[in-house]
Amino acid sequence: MSAMVRLFVAAWPNVDVLRRVGLIPRPAEPGVRWVSEQNWHITLRFIGDAGADEVADRLAAADHPTATARLGPALEPLGQRQLVIPVHGVDALARSVRSATAGVGKTDRRPFRGHLTIARLGPSAHSTVVGHPIQAQFEIDEIALVTSDLQSDGAVYTTVARFPTG
Repeated sequence: MSAMVRLFVAAWPNVDVLRRVGLIPRPAEPGVRWVSEQNWHITLRFIGDAGADEVADRLAAADHPTATARLGPALEPLGQRQLVIPVHGVDALARSVRSATAGVGKTDRRPFRGHLTIARLGPSAHSTVVGHPIQAQFEIDEIALVTSDLQSDGAVYTTVARFPTG
């Protein structure tokens, strides 16, 4: 049995999408911490503390549909703590991940809302790039099981397993 680690299931954007997202202005603003490019992803399910082997076995045993992730049309806040790019077209894929990993880790209390986080906001922080337009899309041909190691300067993500879609 594997040790408990902090896990999530993600879709990593392709190089073209990373380039487009990288063109978004990132001004120095009080209370706004910009997410580094290597951490840009679409979370299909946050699992939390769980055994990576069990989650990987469940994901490997499931059929995950292909999906076209469509980003945009503009940056928006998600709650009071995140600045995100909305992502459409991944709901069925997220449902397959949630179904395959049901009962493992943190309980999903909120409905899925596809997004790519580009900044974390401190209390009462706001960003001037809310509403900045962006449009991009990519085919998701695999999903990843990722560990999240929280550090003082942000999380370090490591892909521990990949699973094909389609």
